Amino acid sequence: MAKPSHREKILTEGLKVVHERGFAGASVRDIVQAAGVPQGSFTNHFVSKEAFGLEIIDLYLDSARQMVEQTLLNASLPPIARVLAYVDYHKGALECGLNKGCLFGNFTAESTEHSEPIRLRLVEIYGWLCGLICSCLDEAISAGDLPSDFNSRQVALFVVSSLQGAVLLAKAQRNLAALESFSAILADSVLR
Repeated sequence: MAKPSHREKILTEGLKVVHERGFAGASVRDIVQAAGVPQGSFTNHFVSKEAFGLEIIDLYLDSARQMVEQTLLNASLPPIARVLAYVDYHKGALECGLNKGCLFGNFTAESTEHSEPIRLRLVEIYGWLCGLICSCLDEAISAGDLPSDFNSRQVALFVVSSLQGAVLLAKAQRNLAALESFSAILADSVLR
């Protein structure tokens, strides 16, 4: 098996450092130290910290795609159950690290006013998630599980934005109350 390159180590370890400390709070020195590589390795592989940030967003997106496969794209579940499973997945993930939150939400709160490329990448990711949720809701409408006049696009945006807010609150409060409240309202009121 090939030894991981400095670039791969910087990305995987750097993602952990940024997720724990925030993008602004993670210095290049912290990142290379965690990766166990020389400081010059960072500039050999990334033209800027912003370029590195974009790459770790995409690395995190790879794991988000796996979660989406298990939830929103899981054809063995009815469409509404897929949306609820997507929300519940976040509860389980947060139980493992309440202080970290969601990397997308963390970048949104911290970096979008300073980096247009990061902002645009996050807008693209949120749009992708909204589209997937909207598709589930459209399927639920077609199946008669939601009313024909249900605004799936508006509710999909509500789910993504409310979930991000609930995750940020859970991170700040160090408990799942906001996420559990959102999940209950979504299941009992919005998607009834």
